[in-house]
Amino acid sequence: MELIDGNAIAESILAQLGAEVAKIPGRRPTVAFLRVGEDPASVSYVTKKQKTAALVGMQSRLELFPDTTTQSQLLAKISQLNMDPLVDGILIQSPLPKTMDETAVFNHVSPDKDVDGFHTLNIGKLVQEDPTGFVACTPAGIVELIRQAKVETDGRHVVVVGRSLIVGKPVGLLLLQKGLPGNATVTFCHSRTRDLPAVTRSADILIAAIGRPRFITADMVKEGATVIDVGINRVPDATKKSGYRIVGDVDFDAVATKVARITPVPGGVGPMTVAMLMRNTLKAWKKHHA
Repeated sequence: MELIDGNAIAESILAQLGAEVAKIPGRRPTVAFLRVGEDPASVSYVTKKQKTAALVGMQSRLELFPDTTTQSQLLAKISQLNMDPLVDGILIQSPLPKTMDETAVFNHVSPDKDVDGFHTLNIGKLVQEDPTGFVACTPAGIVELIRQAKVETDGRHVVVVGRSLIVGKPVGLLLLQKGLPGNATVTFCHSRTRDLPAVTRSADILIAAIGRPRFITADMVKEGATVIDVGINRVPDATKKSGYRIVGDVDFDAVATKVARITPVPGGVGPMTVAMLMRNTLKAWKKHHA
């Protein structure tokens, strides 16, 4: 069994980006992070993204809003950042408060600054296989892991468990594209899928993105498959100082003995998501300096 090391692959990508950013004369690429409320996971994700931006020589701004912020107040700030020539990329940390329409908020970001890849225009470009758009960071990171681990996708069966706009749908579209990694036969599964284990067992590449701890068990994967675990779930653990530990959507210990390749949690998809955000920010900077 080969462990696909997301930390190592992300580090090499960040080193390349850092070298490229260092050669930029004048203003460095700048990304603005918008966070509403004090959700602990959101706080830690944004902090990690800020640190990584600094590591590669990019600048970041942090715009904080209380839970009581209205959608119109948030949209007003996004409009301001859309017009700001010193901001290349805009990222809105989800989840947003239940009172807000996430899709409407994401679509308010200028498509040319949408480094998260959630705008309708960028999702449309993904469907059309137009490389000028921005691809959502987690799906882009998964495909990069597959590329660097030299996993064969041509004609292979990919099963995606989860149909979210943030991971499930775009990663399936990426692996469906003409070219490599791509040319796969893709099946999307979700809560209404009948006999889910039978479908997942047919996967050469299984991508678990449902947000349910250790949901994928050993009897749901076939021998020799590649398993990509997108889940980040907090489960209680009295032995940890924090009182919890992070596990994926895959029952790692049981599944790892059956498969050819698997990503760990943490240290698999997570670091790749942040690396792809930095790659998208540099791409946004280039768009504005074309």
